[in-house]
Amino acid sequence: MLSPMTEPVTTNATATPTLELRGVSKSFGPVQALTEVDFRAFPGEVMALVGDNGACQSTLIKAIAGIHAIDEGDFYFDGARVSIHSARDAAALGIEVVYQDLALCDNLDIVQNMYLGRELVDAFWRLDEATMERRTAETLRSLSVTTIRSIRQNVASLSGGQRQSVAVAKAVMWNSKLVILDEPTAALGVAQTKQVLDLVRRLADQGLSVVLISHNLNDIFAVADRITVLRLGRNSGEYDARTATQQQIVEAITAGIPHGAGAAS
Repeated sequence: MLSPMTEPVTTNATATPTLELRGVSKSFGPVQALTEVDFRAFPGEVMALVGDNGACQSTLIKAIAGIHAIDEGDFYFDGARVSIHSARDAAALGIEVVYQDLALCDNLDIVQNMYLGRELVDAFWRLDEATMERRTAETLRSLSVTTIRSIRQNVASLSGGQRQSVAVAKAVMWNSKLVILDEPTAALGVAQTKQVLDLVRRLADQGLSVVLISHNLNDIFAVADRITVLRLGRNSGEYDARTATQQQIVEAITAGIPHGAGAAS
């Protein structure tokens, strides 16, 4: 549970979290991965999820995505209690995850990747290329992705930042409400990192809930509204990114000390 020692974070008291986890626990045999974890993500904000190696952020995200079944705890989505038993359940709610490996096919073009497994067909069961091209272009344009030369170029020809943009666009095209980004700036250069962080901010500005997992605190403080810290599979504090300091976050990550201005109860 979040520490009672700390001060509440400033957030919209009337807003309902898009996603709320209460007391979530998960073990793998004798290994306890998550212990009574609470987590909230509100619409129109970037919630950063941080922790050291072994903090079990990946386990938490896979539980949200329906890959791991939880042992205890409750999930709420848009204020209603829900059960997530599979990736299909998560997608039906509007939860999309962009993993670090992006899951894009290099030998296919952008349109083919955006609709992979969800291809549109016309009345004669032929691929509806025109509609898929139009919707792909509209989605990229709505996210202000302007660096891509053609939506028909193969993904293999894209830069790291462009590939990340396509993966994010693919996630938000299917009526998503919550987008989870796993280390989206890993292995990117300075210019490409800025491009991706700008995209992350635009997602929240359009009203989506965004969960950002990153080990780069500079990236976190550049775009996050709030920060949840996990340590050894337990809550180590929830912070307002506007008032917290990097030192506070590092202390919460390494020593489990949620204190000072900006921490939440």
